[in-house]
Amino acid sequence: MSTTTPLITLRGIVTRFGDRLIHENLDLDVRRGEVLALVGGSGCGKTTLLREMIGLQRQTAGQVMVFDRDLDRLSTAERTALRRRWGVLFQHGALFSALSVADNIAFPLREVGVFTNTELTLLVARKLDQVGLPATTAELSPAALSGGMIKRVALARALALEPELLLLDEPTAGLDPVASEQFVHLIQDLRGALGLTVVMVTHDLDTIHDLCDRIAVLADRGVVALGSLAEVTQVDHPFIHDYFLGTRGARRVVDSGRGEN
Repeated sequence: MSTTTPLITLRGIVTRFGDRLIHENLDLDVRRGEVLALVGGSGCGKTTLLREMIGLQRQTAGQVMVFDRDLDRLSTAERTALRRRWGVLFQHGALFSALSVADNIAFPLREVGVFTNTELTLLVARKLDQVGLPATTAELSPAALSGGMIKRVALARALALEPELLLLDEPTAGLDPVASEQFVHLIQDLRGALGLTVVMVTHDLDTIHDLCDRIAVLADRGVVALGSLAEVTQVDHPFIHDYFLGTRGARRVVDSGRGEN
């Protein structure tokens, strides 16, 4: 269950790429224990904001607080320690093609430098089991994996250091409906078992409906709506109307209980 205590706090975020202004005085809180979706049109800066939340990309101006720490005021050692408290599933998985599944999952564990080879083997097997893959998957190459398996292996790597915070960039993109639904159920189960806070970029209306507690809608260089699906769809904004209340979205909005008389 989520609380109102923010795990991530963004204040006055400004993001520029040359002359192009992406975010302007953007404010957003991510509550501890929630699943928050970042939704918006192409070019609105969803993935950019996700990266700024954990210091993979630095904002032009503004403050990013994670676990009550200002990312711009950390020493190298403090930043390294903080990064062990979150995991990231990049778009398309971003597995290292030259490494086996086992070595991909073990990569962040080896960076810590405190595990023996025997311990690494056991930890890799545990992570594979956690994401619903057999131990024999460990010796496969990424090229031998299906799209759904790639997502699960990438998730196992993201969870390798037992993070408190999980960031997902388009986690169900490219998956067929069955694999997508299975992945959503997996995230639901892991969230409950591990007490994760999850921030995800997604365009998938089914994923938003089935998984997310709140939605942050990005448009006009900021957050134009924030709340549950029912709350967000009450906001009068062109993107919200087109995205959530069009032919595909309307069914899911009704399922969420909006506006039924």
